[in-house]
Amino acid sequence: MRYCVNCCIHLLPNDLHRQCFRCRGPDHNNQKCPVCRGENRIPLYTDRKQMKWLAVLEVRTDHCESWNGFFCLRKGKLCSLMFGLIIMTLVMVSYILTGAKHGLLLIPSPFHYGAFASNPSLMDNESLSDMKDYYQPSKMNISYVKDYPSIKLIIDTITSKIEFITRQRPDLEELRKQEPHMFSVIPNKFLPNSKNPCWYEEYRGNTTTDPYATNSYALYSKRFRIIFDYLRKVFWNHLYHYKDKHYRLRCLPHFYIIGQPKCGTTDLYDRLRLHPDVRFSAIKEPHWWTRKRFGIIRLRDGFHDRYPVEDYLDLFDLAAHQIQSVLQSDAVKERGKRNNIIIGEASASTMWDNNAWIFFYDNSTEGEPPFLIQDFIHAFQPNAKLIIMLRDPVERLYSDYLYFASANKSAEDFHEKVAESLQLFEGCVLDFSLRACVYNNTLNNAILPIVLQVGLYVVYLLDWLTVFNKDQILVLRLEDHASNMRYTMHMVFQFLDLGPLSEKQEALITKSPASNTRRPEDRSLGPMLPTTKAILRDFYRPFNTKLAQVLFDDAFLWKRT
Repeated sequence: MRYCVNCCIHLLPNDLHRQCFRCRGPDHNNQKCPVCRGENRIPLYTDRKQMKWLAVLEVRTDHCESWNGFFCLRKGKLCSLMFGLIIMTLVMVSYILTGAKHGLLLIPSPFHYGAFASNPSLMDNESLSDMKDYYQPSKMNISYVKDYPSIKLIIDTITSKIEFITRQRPDLEELRKQEPHMFSVIPNKFLPNSKNPCWYEEYRGNTTTDPYATNSYALYSKRFRIIFDYLRKVFWNHLYHYKDKHYRLRCLPHFYIIGQPKCGTTDLYDRLRLHPDVRFSAIKEPHWWTRKRFGIIRLRDGFHDRYPVEDYLDLFDLAAHQIQSVLQSDAVKERGKRNNIIIGEASASTMWDNNAWIFFYDNSTEGEPPFLIQDFIHAFQPNAKLIIMLRDPVERLYSDYLYFASANKSAEDFHEKVAESLQLFEGCVLDFSLRACVYNNTLNNAILPIVLQVGLYVVYLLDWLTVFNKDQILVLRLEDHASNMRYTMHMVFQFLDLGPLSEKQEALITKSPASNTRRPEDRSLGPMLPTTKAILRDFYRPFNTKLAQVLFDDAFLWKRT
């Protein structure tokens, strides 16, 4: 009688196996059995896939009446079978422990670029949050080092294409054509007795009207609804009545913290809001100028309805209520004093994010945006003050990656994304101007894995300086802020012309713990590879050099002294 070798091997519990329970029974007929019928040679399958990378083992069936184990198989073929299983197990273990860990899945990466480990500048200027970290050697470093010349050629090509050309400012009429509604809502002049730009706007609703019923911030976000529920309750108490009409006080920010992301803007925001003369928007980062006014919540999610300027102004109602209380006080009315409360807005995208222009402005020149965010802000607020917080762009990029990446985060994965992004950026600057590539996150129809451009600070700063005076912009370094917080906060207070503080108030502002530091799970990943750091230093060096020249401060070279 024939027996099913495949089935018996699969079901064999020990050497005392006596019967194949799958195929053999009292009524077993080997001519009808679909497993036993057929060829005597049965290829070995593992995990339902035929093994192609080893010689296929074949097992011949013998006429053997007693199954006491595998002894119907020849000893040599049994050894071959066991050897194949051992090899398969080792490969699978390697796959799980190595491939899955790095997201590589046993596929060699085409982007193994790196720097020479002997380069003395590799460990220059560690991030403030990583000063105590140390680098653990990686098995992948050897291939990165070998490919360093290839990535260096890419950086050399990018450097050769760098040109800082002054942009042409659009005139006011062109701006009006682009945003007619915005210009119809925001006036040309503001109240003279208020330090903050405010004005009165007639309110035509009645007592049953919900003034925030159509506010897009309230409609699209649950966490903002609590804020607007409170605003609804107090709204009618803050209307100004004059000649049988109702007026509400509208305000824009006096100053903007415009950038950059992962450079300490949250910490600066949290400290400034403790000052008794400073108020902020109801939401820390409205992102209205850069995204919401175009209907962008997340670019990958497509477009929603555009947020009108009224929705943005609603965010300052809480502060406007307090300013109105000051304006209606006897001190202001009778003694001619002015309101000194100022409002700030802290969207860290304001300085750099102009990605929406490509979808809305069709009269671009050679791929460059014809209008930038600062053009519109300056049109309404030529006296606005701007605060910029920067950090070493190399460390900023890694911090940004750790914060926003969702899966397979590692120093090696970061390296791969940097290499791919540099190649895409090189392809862009070969065909377009530097400005066109900086303001477009989709290079050659491909989205950069990592947004290298955010660290090209000087390109953005020069464009802001085409519309605002230099004394209207305060540029700080996160490294200085972290080492001497009291000094940097005094610089901010002086820049905003804020009143003096008591010792207790100053201590509260300067001694509170830092905000928005690196998460513990991200710290466990350690710093970036030294090879990656060297590559990024090469890439950012010419931009840092220009920045230091513009600001007359070599500290923005980010070199250790």
